[in-house]
Amino acid sequence: MVHLYILKLNNGQLYIGFSKDLRKRLKEHADGKVFTTKKYLPVELVYYEGYVSWKDAYDREKKLKRFGSTYVHLKKRIKHSLLELQGRG
Repeated sequence: MVHLYILKLNNGQLYIGFSKDLRKRLKEHADGKVFTTKKYLPVELVYYEGYVSWKDAYDREKKLKRFGSTYVHLKKRIKHSLLELQGRG
């Protein structure tokens, strides 16, 4: 499986990535080994999707990063999860 995942950074922003080994990748984020997120620790896993094909996960990540409407729609789908992480759920 290949997982697309979304992390909530300590500044409130969301980080989108994908990995063949989600647990290992999340540990790398938590340990500060990922350049783009190490300044924003701690990070929290908010959402993930699983794909059999690496290409499907890659395409989904690119779509979320390129098309604002796709990103906004996903944020609406997980709005209660985001609120709970902020302590307002």
